[in-house]
Amino acid sequence: MKKIPLSKNTILGKIDEIQKDLLKLTTMKELAIEEFKSGENYAIAEHYLRRALEAVFETGAHILARIPGQRASGYKDIAFLLAETGIIPEKFAKETLVKMAGYRNRLVHFYSEISKDEMYEIIQNKLDDFNVFNEHIKILLSSLDKFNLTIE
Repeated sequence: MKKIPLSKNTILGKIDEIQKDLLKLTTMKELAIEEFKSGENYAIAEHYLRRALEAVFETGAHILARIPGQRASGYKDIAFLLAETGIIPEKFAKETLVKMAGYRNRLVHFYSEISKDEMYEIIQNKLDDFNVFNEHIKILLSSLDKFNLTIE
């Protein structure tokens, strides 16, 4: 069976997108909660958090599509399959990526149920999870043979 190579441009583009979104979210982290809740700050944070989350799972889907037999049917599946293939540590997948998948779905489908306090808490305490994900993907890119992958 012919290997389908990973697209380095796609993966690095997604990592870059996550980093840009994190930069915007980091500026929100500096706001006091009252300021965060006022004006458009919450809406701006919601937008960049959703974009960063989608970039994480689009990256995972791209990678899994190149591994025979690893097709995910949803974002939580992407988390589990990335762990199953050894690309992401199992603990990080189960304790962090699965929650990120659920939160992305809430942002898109149940956004009215997300409070400003909850969003503020995530921005204050969970942004580093994106950096951890990016580091694992960079490790993958430097050890493609281990996963029987190629890159274009």
